[in-house]
Amino acid sequence: MYQKILVPLDGSEFGECSLAHAKAIASGCQVPEVILLHVIEQTPQANIIANEVGEDFLKNIDKEFRTKTEKYLSKIVDNLRGAGISATAELVSGTAGSAILDYAKKNKVDLIILSTHGSSGIVRWAIGSVADRVVRHSTVPVLVAAPKACRIS
Repeated sequence: MYQKILVPLDGSEFGECSLAHAKAIASGCQVPEVILLHVIEQTPQANIIANEVGEDFLKNIDKEFRTKTEKYLSKIVDNLRGAGISATAELVSGTAGSAILDYAKKNKVDLIILSTHGSSGIVRWAIGSVADRVVRHSTVPVLVAAPKACRIS
């Protein structure tokens, strides 16, 4: 049924709640490809920050962050492959919700599995919800794992 599953991860424990679901569906449906996606948020203030701390300093921080993120994703890819699941990882830049939707469309993803952080009220209003944006605008099915249903140790 599914050929490609996209699993956006933000590096948080809550974000990883989607992994158990991705594993179960990928194994049970014999999905040929699971893609872990991490979006590096573009900061509108990047130019101001670069002017204050220096462009080279900012580039070094970005490089260090990308290296740590690649290692993080690599560990999860290895875990999935150890479970017999074909997995890869991608880093993209942009605004999380839009970047996830764009990636899914361009790469012909069949299913998106992501976690919500469970924010509500004023916090959700102030910062928005990536999961909400993806659910509302996706052209493919989206499975959302709630943090209350996830065991975080």
